Amino acid sequence: MGNKKILYFDKTTEEFKAILLGHKPSGFDLYFWHEMDDNERERILPEADYLLAATHKTGEEIFSKAANAKFLQKTGIGVDHIDLSSADTYGFPVCNTPGANATGVAELTILMLLALYRKLPLMNRTTKSGKWEMWEHRPTSFELEGKTHGLIGFGNIGRQTAKRSHAFGANIIYYDAFQAAPEHEKELNAKFLSLEEVLSQADIISLHIPLLPETKGLIGKQELELMKEHSILVNVARGGIVQEDALYQALKERKIAGAGIDVWEQEPPQVNNPLFDLENVIATPHIGAGTRDTLNRVLQTAFQNIERVEKGQSPAFVVNNVKKLREPKVSTE
Repeated sequence: MGNKKILYFDKTTEEFKAILLGHKPSGFDLYFWHEMDDNERERILPEADYLLAATHKTGEEIFSKAANAKFLQKTGIGVDHIDLSSADTYGFPVCNTPGANATGVAELTILMLLALYRKLPLMNRTTKSGKWEMWEHRPTSFELEGKTHGLIGFGNIGRQTAKRSHAFGANIIYYDAFQAAPEHEKELNAKFLSLEEVLSQADIISLHIPLLPETKGLIGKQELELMKEHSILVNVARGGIVQEDALYQALKERKIAGAGIDVWEQEPPQVNNPLFDLENVIATPHIGAGTRDTLNRVLQTAFQNIERVEKGQSPAFVVNNVKKLREPKVSTE
């Protein structure tokens, strides 16, 4: 019997490909979707034993043809790019890797809010251009200590962010669909409040929730108007949670002081996105979990899940309604 086939769907660089291959367990062959022509894809997809994806949009076109695959393993936490209804229809368990990317996203959140508070991009640009603005921006620059950090979402990423913010001396308040366990609140002296209370009381708002029908457009004109004039917003969750047109107006009119945006309604965003024109915006290309350390943790978790299924166990971290493994429909021997 030959090696099992794992089909990876996202584009890779040579360095990233080497990391993937370095984590691949023995007894498996790894195939790369973006290196194949149409004929190769038509041949390999029905033969693949496991599907592996990061942000590749996956739906009926894939699920209907992957006759031999046991489940889809997502690397990371968010599954908004996966058609879970189609996965259910074709009997595909969909698994993610919760917690593995929490450190990277939490650190980027802290980096963004500190950079906004100290106007780091502006200071870097003006200093390199020959300006010496030693005094001009002090009245509008701030420290994290003593501020109130409001987190919307208090799961793995939210708590890891709160832990770091708390270490800087910030006061922690949060909103979540479910109140955290008492030990988590006690550890961070965190206070559970309504969404409106968090928005109106916090100096810093950071988003750590998935994109779901009930969270799409959650932060719009009404919510932004609840925020303090000197407050900042950091979105490292999903772009569709924030209404970008409303955010642009709030920033342009200085109703809030700044925003750090790692995720966008459209990815990649249009080059003429009006948010790019604002000095009080820090923009990054969805890099919250974009570290080598996170890659190592996420891939280790993903491949371990595949290995456990090969040993006859059920997959871990199933996020859809299909809990039973699919039976292969074709033979690859």
